[in-house]
Amino acid sequence: MRQLVILACSECKNRNYTTTKNKQKTPDKLEMKKYCKTCRKHTNHKETK
Repeated sequence: MRQLVILACSECKNRNYTTTKNKQKTPDKLEMKKYCKTCRKHTNHKETK
């Protein structure tokens, strides 16, 4: 039931990370604070398609 998800930086829109999530328990879009190499700082990363 886990689905592969791509996380993109909210500032530069660069797709940096991949992770998995349980679609039944978290139906809304995933958002995490991760390090972006292009921005060189910690930013919010949101789930993309």
